Amino acid sequence: MLWEWGGIWNWLGNAMADDKGYFVELGLGLGADDVVAFGIDDIVFDPRTLLKCMFGCGDWGKGHTCPSRPGALKPWEYQKMFERYSWGVIVHSTDKKVSQEVSFAIEREAFLKGYYFAISLSDCALCKECAGYKGLACANPKKARPAFHSVGIDVFKTVHAFGLPLETLASEDEGQNWYSAVFVE
Repeated sequence: MLWEWGGIWNWLGNAMADDKGYFVELGLGLGADDVVAFGIDDIVFDPRTLLKCMFGCGDWGKGHTCPSRPGALKPWEYQKMFERYSWGVIVHSTDKKVSQEVSFAIEREAFLKGYYFAISLSDCALCKECAGYKGLACANPKKARPAFHSVGIDVFKTVHAFGLPLETLASEDEGQNWYSAVFVE
């Protein structure tokens, strides 16, 4: 009986590895600059990201996915949920909208493959101007997701471990790197 379970676990491990490669290739095919698979231990959680949102972001208090919205979870609450996942993919693009669209597509494909808890995190680029800036309800509440950093993830340390580019910028004119993540399982 033990050998049967060993075979099942090997098959599951191989299927998951195949899916990781599939999602990486899917993201690259959809236009991402880079897509890398991660294990949950590769994600660096740090609640100080909330400080940078509060005191460094001009969008604080405006967006539907902002950690300042009423009832928003705190970074340590998000961490408990995300630590229940074992893997996922990080999507990198120099275009914010591409990063989000690719992460949505991977989330949907993961869901269709049976990973019903798959969820993407991405800076929102759905609308030209966020309705939250005008005090209105979100125009896309089923698609809007919190940003990778707004849930308590240190994006810099996380992506640098994969050799991906991300630097602080001295000017808004400098090219930006946008990151999304899809947690799968």
